[in-house]
Amino acid sequence: MSKPVTFDLTGKIAIVTGASRGIGAEIAKLLATHGAHVIVSSRKQADCQAVVDGIVVEGGSAEAIACHIGEMEQIESLYAQVEGKHGRLDILVNNAATNPYFGHITDTDPSVFQKTVDVNIRGYFYMSSHGAKLMAKNGGGSIVNVASVNGVVPGFQQGIYSITKAAVISMTKAFAVECAEQGVRCNALLPGLTDTKFASVLVNTPAILKQALAHVPMRRVAQPSEMAGAALYLASDAASYTTGAILNVDGGYLSV
Repeated sequence: MSKPVTFDLTGKIAIVTGASRGIGAEIAKLLATHGAHVIVSSRKQADCQAVVDGIVVEGGSAEAIACHIGEMEQIESLYAQVEGKHGRLDILVNNAATNPYFGHITDTDPSVFQKTVDVNIRGYFYMSSHGAKLMAKNGGGSIVNVASVNGVVPGFQQGIYSITKAAVISMTKAFAVECAEQGVRCNALLPGLTDTKFASVLVNTPAILKQALAHVPMRRVAQPSEMAGAALYLASDAASYTTGAILNVDGGYLSV
């Protein structure tokens, strides 16, 4: 008899990076609502703790561990703490990212290039590598990489950011193929234009917003909470036969 489709995450240990606000915070809250113990991670401990406090007030289980994924020693420290305390990891949501430069691609400063690559590629890679190894020790788990529609269609004057998000899509497929035998699934979520601080320069500039929405069939900006359901699906046993998938949550942007 086949197992019933379920979104129940009771007993699961989850890490969500970039979870102090926006999409990451909404994902962390929803995973906790469905029973996971969520490790809320971002650069600042106090900001992570604020999200944890909100989860706990609602009856969920969570803890805060600060981690800047652009710093290798902080990734090592995060995993040492998680393995030492919980001995396992079931879900990893790579959401932390940086986009420090808007401008012509040929004017990208080397320091900006390096920072973007360190966080968006190297950070995702080593968070996934450590996560997959820990998951494999306990029979498997799920990695969800938050990429971007810019990884498919480069954003104007967002060259290096778009390049790194294309790399995340490729990385997702590579981990999916090589980690499947260890029971580790890896999928990517591609948000469209979403009302976050990260995208504020786009959302809060009327001329840019009007131009952007002209390419979105639903003709509106997404809310961060609208990304969380897709992450829940990919993280849960409801997606038990799904790996290497690229899930667009973009109001139809990539369908045009």
